[in-house]
Amino acid sequence: MAKVLTQAAAKSMGLPGRKSLEIVSGEKGSQAVTLRLVEIPAPQPGEAPRGPHYHQGFEECIFVMSGQGTTHADSGEYPLKAGDTILVPSGEKHVTRNTGSEPLVLLCFFPVADISKRTQEPKTTTF
Repeated sequence: MAKVLTQAAAKSMGLPGRKSLEIVSGEKGSQAVTLRLVEIPAPQPGEAPRGPHYHQGFEECIFVMSGQGTTHADSGEYPLKAGDTILVPSGEKHVTRNTGSEPLVLLCFFPVADISKRTQEPKTTTF
């Protein structure tokens, strides 16, 4: 049965350095998809950058809704702007940072219903 899931009913993830709302996941009845709306604020002077993370056993597909940023990954640096999409392979450490003056707004898609068990955020802030 089809189901409408609203942003207002999304789960706030409380992740460091960004606002992350989980709109679709196993908790909401999905069998194989997680969708998050992520907003990364413009960097502030003296603010320590957020470190990389990785997902074991599944890819992440990130669509840029607005703003500009750079995804730093094991394989390189990828500048992004509104309308761009980046596909990050399983196991590749990555972090997307805002490089503009406005919030960077992303839709993050994962082909699993629960990403928490196989996502690691190492304690480093460098890339």
